[in-house]
This record gives sequence, C-alpha cells and structure tokens, in this order.
Amino acid sequence: SALAVDEATLHTMMWVAAGSLLTFAVIYRALLLDSLDPLFLRSVSRCGPIAHGVFLGLVVINLVVGFQAIGALMVVGLMMLPAIAARFWSQRLPWLMAISALIGMASVWLGLLLSYYASLPCGPAIVVVAGSAYLLSMMVGPVRGLLRRHYTPVTH
Repeated sequence: SALAVDEATLHTMMWVAAGSLLTFAVIYRALLLDSLDPLFLRSVSRCGPIAHGVFLGLVVINLVVGFQAIGALMVVGLMMLPAIAARFWSQRLPWLMAISALIGMASVWLGLLLSYYASLPCGPAIVVVAGSAYLLSMMVGPVRGLLRRHYTPVTH
C-alpha cells in the first residue's frame, strides 16, 4: 500500500528520484538528440549510446525502488499512464515532461481522495485515476485526440 511506506523507504525513493533528476538533466540534450536522430548524434559525438544506456539504467533503478516500496501495479501505472496521456496534449518534449508530471501528481492526489471517500485501496484507486486521465486525454486531447481527429471543422 502506498500509505504503508516507511520512512527509510521514503528516504530511499527521495534520493533515487533526486539522483535521477540530476542525471537526467546532465544527459538531457544527448538523450533528446538520440531519440530524434541517432545517426546525426553518432556522427558528431559518441555519447548517444552512453546517454541511452544511462537513461535505461535510471528507469530500472526507479522501477526496482518503486516495486520495493509500492508494488508493480502502481509503479508501472504511474510511470506509463501520465506519460502516455501527455502525448495527447503536446508535441514538444519540455511540455510533455511538465504535463506528464502534473497528470501524475493529480492522479496521486485524486486517487488518494477517491480511496479515502470511497473506502477503496489507495494503489488501485490512484491507477484508476491515472487511467481515467489517459482515457480523457485520448478523447479530448488537442494532439491526435479522437474528437479532434474525427470532428475537425471544415474550412473553405
């Protein structure tokens, strides 16, 4: 349960998150270039595969710490659903990261409220809210959302 995380685990999660953010800030530009045009990055620098490997290492470390603290369902749900939902709101990477973080924070907050008032387990309630954010984004998101795609006004 997310509510049963002890202080030592919380400190571990905090240090892993802080280290991940700092490392990500260092490799951001190389990772961005690697994801957009790996051949160009390879032609001008050798840091593409290194940045990619470091990023995958960060993902694994965060998954392991998350599995240990709050379980597989919540970690995978909170790692994937906000990021996927953000794709329907922007195409720019900085905005995607900010929107994803906001969706994740809102999912946790609303999920805990839902858990409290509906007497539900908090982990699944948080993931249900994050899943609902994904479905809402898929329907009404301005970038590739279903309503936008199917009901675009015809201009002459």
